[in-house]
Amino acid sequence: MSEHKFRFGVVATPEGGAQRWAATAKRVEGLGFSSLLMPDGLQLLEPFSSLAVAASATTTLRVGTFVLASPLRAPRAAAWGGHSLSVLTDGRFEFGIGTGRPEAQRFAEQLGRPWGTPGERLREVAESIELLRELDGERHTPVMVAAGGPKALALAGRVADIVTLAAPPLAGRDHYAAMAARVREAAGDRDVEIAANLFLVGDEEPPPWTRRFIEFDHATLAAHDAQTLLRGTPTEMADELQRRRDAYGVSYISVNGAFLDQLAPVVELLAGR
Repeated sequence: MSEHKFRFGVVATPEGGAQRWAATAKRVEGLGFSSLLMPDGLQLLEPFSSLAVAASATTTLRVGTFVLASPLRAPRAAAWGGHSLSVLTDGRFEFGIGTGRPEAQRFAEQLGRPWGTPGERLREVAESIELLRELDGERHTPVMVAAGGPKALALAGRVADIVTLAAPPLAGRDHYAAMAARVREAAGDRDVEIAANLFLVGDEEPPPWTRRFIEFDHATLAAHDAQTLLRGTPTEMADELQRRRDAYGVSYISVNGAFLDQLAPVVELLAGR
């Protein structure tokens, strides 16, 4: 198993205008995080333009979509936006894409786009990546694919640079290990970075919006040894992340901006190791 160095991303969205968003990006960069990542959906600002503002306010911070929902854009439009931002950030953009969570169906309908079957949505992911590669030419925009099912994991292993394991909230170590193994099997000799998203950091109950999203409390996550939870002291959390990397290769860790302060000491301990 290839061992990548640790890096960390913050998932956030613009609030309060351009200056506040730029300040968020600068803070994320200053705390040693590798990337600022933005979700996709009509309830939010448009991600490409938002990430352009964040990139212009920083010097080394990477920015990325986390992730584009393939039904919301024609594949060529997604590739066009991704390539443009890759050029304008001097290569600091990560093109994250997936088939979309169920709630994105209403956004697709509002945009006049078909939702499609799971297979059709996955084909649009593949087409978007292929078209991005065509536009890139000799440039190589890093591609992240969020994948949960067998077919998505296999596609991600074949074509993505980064695969974020889209596991259920209560998924444990064996589940993650099986997903990562499927990615590596599909990747063959390709070197793929494995990523995972934390839903909860620390020992307190999740805030209401997180609880609605994951549908479980802290005790339930802990009882299942859910890999979406990271708890303990900074040193204990750092040791746990090292165990996870050793077990199934996850080295790129993302977390919602609400837990920025809780994870920052861990980033200081592990970033680049």
